[in-house]
Amino acid sequence: MRKKIIPVILLYLLPIVCYAKQIAIVIDDIGNHQRDLAFLSLPGELTYAVLPHTPFSQHFAYHAAKLNKEIILHIPMQALNDKALGPGGLTLEMPKWQLQRTLGHALASLPHVKGVNNHMGSALTQHDEPMKWTMEVLKKRSLYFLDSKTTPYSQAQKVANLYGVDNIARHVFLDNELQTEQLQAQLAQLKEVAQEQGYAIGIAHPYPETQQFLMQALQDLSAEGFELVPLSKLVENKYIRLVALQKSNQAKH
Repeated sequence: MRKKIIPVILLYLLPIVCYAKQIAIVIDDIGNHQRDLAFLSLPGELTYAVLPHTPFSQHFAYHAAKLNKEIILHIPMQALNDKALGPGGLTLEMPKWQLQRTLGHALASLPHVKGVNNHMGSALTQHDEPMKWTMEVLKKRSLYFLDSKTTPYSQAQKVANLYGVDNIARHVFLDNELQTEQLQAQLAQLKEVAQEQGYAIGIAHPYPETQQFLMQALQDLSAEGFELVPLSKLVENKYIRLVALQKSNQAKH
């Protein structure tokens, strides 16, 4: 009997052991400036969130694809402060057909994306209806959704779960403040989350200060026992963990 039981126990533990201390870092707001291309030279498996219909979005996506870098669509969504969204923005005034067509055009402009996250969106993500329309599009295209969590009242993940869209959420914004001490503090917070739950997701932006900081900080991650992975890897691992947990719970009953 023992020979049969041990492999089952190992099967349940395997996902947690293998995927411990993984970090994904997403660089948001890519596409407005040629200097954004410099972020492709950063070490490790970063993920890049590209704004649609911007001057360098397609150029960046082309070079990212050549380097096998993961990109996602950074879709502008209406914010509570009504800040200008830029091209491809989704608003609360849009009917279903217009929102889905706008999102579809944005996705068609960046065919290499594996997922989508929200740019701003503190207003739109609080409402079920536009989130349902968004998730319908993502489900059809087998894309995941990263909730940037620009509001604690976001309904995005709840609705994504209803529609069977793989999803995950941001833990830490790395560069809301650009002083080195603040960048170090935010990265330390991200590492702490990864230590506690086995993975963590940080979002940064294409600032020169951020690039300079990450050039060294990303090289240090491996030496400190962290693995930098594409965001899709954490999405995949999330569901492996859930299945393993369900099986473990069933085995106990």
